[in-house]
Amino acid sequence: MTVDLGLEGRVAVVTGAGGGIGRGIALEFAKAGAKVVINDIGVSLGGAGERSSAPAEETKAMIEALGGEAVISAESVSEWAAAKRTIEMALDHFGQVDVLVNNAGILRDVIFHKMEPSDWEAVINVHLNGTFYMSRAAAEPFRAQGRGAFVHMTSTSGLIGNFGQANYSAAKLGIVGLSKSIALDMARFGVRSNCVAPFAWSRMTSSIPSDTPEEQARVERMKRMTPESNAPLVVFLASAASEGVTGQVFAARLNELFLFNPMRPIRSVHHDKGWTPTLVAERALPAFKASFAPMERSGDVFAWDPI
Repeated sequence: MTVDLGLEGRVAVVTGAGGGIGRGIALEFAKAGAKVVINDIGVSLGGAGERSSAPAEETKAMIEALGGEAVISAESVSEWAAAKRTIEMALDHFGQVDVLVNNAGILRDVIFHKMEPSDWEAVINVHLNGTFYMSRAAAEPFRAQGRGAFVHMTSTSGLIGNFGQANYSAAKLGIVGLSKSIALDMARFGVRSNCVAPFAWSRMTSSIPSDTPEEQARVERMKRMTPESNAPLVVFLASAASEGVTGQVFAARLNELFLFNPMRPIRSVHHDKGWTPTLVAERALPAFKASFAPMERSGDVFAWDPI
């Protein structure tokens, strides 16, 4: 039985679609029959430098070669007025907007005690604020038409942890909370919101150190995880085939798919006369300690080679 994705003629806005994961997602939407708004400002990985339309133009040409339709938005996701203009472009060109994929991002990896406030603010502005601005702008047409799908890119750097990425990790975990709130607030309007933690060798991961033989071997393994391998899951979550799927966190890793569990209480202790710091140390700590989350990073948890 062939499942109808219901994306023929729908309109998908994909941020950061000038290359990498975003380009793969945009192309997958085009293959499914959707019209695509390619949002990309064409700056460096760190979000600096002069803007270039070349990456977005390349994506547009690739979509058109598939027989699809696309327009380009060169607006920044990190500014509220600009985010609104991207959604307005979708409405002006295609008359509707049905899907928003919040994929745009930058990296400014610095060990925490050396991180400048500017590095923190730049990453938070693009990832977390950008996801809010774009989602808030799309919420109005979604609510008015009684349907819509958000897919937000999170990361195992936020879900699990990583070195030198306090800004990125905080933003990516914040996106999970934002997505759940959107899912709860907008369920009555037929709007769904989910997160995907992508695994891929792309511009966003090319800054991973590769100085030692172990690091070099890890990088070679990661290069097998192409950006395009994340697109099928994203497009599924935006499609009619995923009806009823909302408020969830998934991951795609080459040929593997994952569903993440949410934060929930795992142990409890009770003291009928209340607690003092000493009692916490004497009674609560021994009860909790065996269930503490280990100090792991993403690479420790996903330690096996993708196949």
